[in-house]
Amino acid sequence: MTQYERMVKGLIYDPMDEEITAEQFPFLDKCRTFNQLKASDFDQKQAYMKEVFAECGENCYIELPFRANWGGHHLHFGSGIYANFNLTLVDDGHIYVGDKVMFGPNVTISTANHPIEPELRAKGLQYNKDVFIGENAWIAANVVIVPGVHIGKNTVIGAGSVVTKDIPDGVVAVGNPCRVLREVGDHDREFFFKNEIIDWEELS
Repeated sequence: MTQYERMVKGLIYDPMDEEITAEQFPFLDKCRTFNQLKASDFDQKQAYMKEVFAECGENCYIELPFRANWGGHHLHFGSGIYANFNLTLVDDGHIYVGDKVMFGPNVTISTANHPIEPELRAKGLQYNKDVFIGENAWIAANVVIVPGVHIGKNTVIGAGSVVTKDIPDGVVAVGNPCRVLREVGDHDREFFFKNEIIDWEELS
C-alpha cells in the first residue's frame, strides 16, 4: 500500500511522501495567489473555489486571508456559506460543510493528527479523520474543531470553543472542551441579544 493510499484510508502515513507532496504543493501555490486577491475580486474568488475545492455550491464567500494545507482541495462546501477572516483548514482529510454555515474570524478546522506514541511522531507521521458541519450552523470566532468531529445542523458553537466531541443538532455549545449549554428554542425566537426583542414584522 502506498503512502497516498494510506492517507486516503485514514491510516498512519508519511505526509512528506513524494507522491503526496507532488499533488499537494501546486494547491498551496494556488492558495497563495488566491490570498493576493482584492475584496472586490468576486469573480476570481468564485473561480478559485469552483476549481480547487472538492465541491462548492453557489453564493459562497470567503474573506481573505484563507489558509488551507491542501488549498481547500479536500473541502466540500454547500451553498450560501460565509467565512470571515483567517479561516484555517488542515484539510489533509476531508471537511464537509452544509448550506448556509457561517464561520467567524480565526476559526481553525483540523482533520490531521499525530500519534501520541513518541517514536511515530518523531518520524513526522500523521493520520486524518474527516470533519462534518451540518447546514445553517454558526461557528463563532476563534473556534477550534479537531479531527473526526460532527457538528449538527442549526447549532451554534460559541466563541473560543475547542470542539473535541460530536455536537448534536439545534443547540448552543460552548467551552473548552466544548459542551452543550442549551437547546435553541422559543427564547431565541423572541430575543436576539439579552432582552432586545426581534422585530419580526420589519424583518419580513
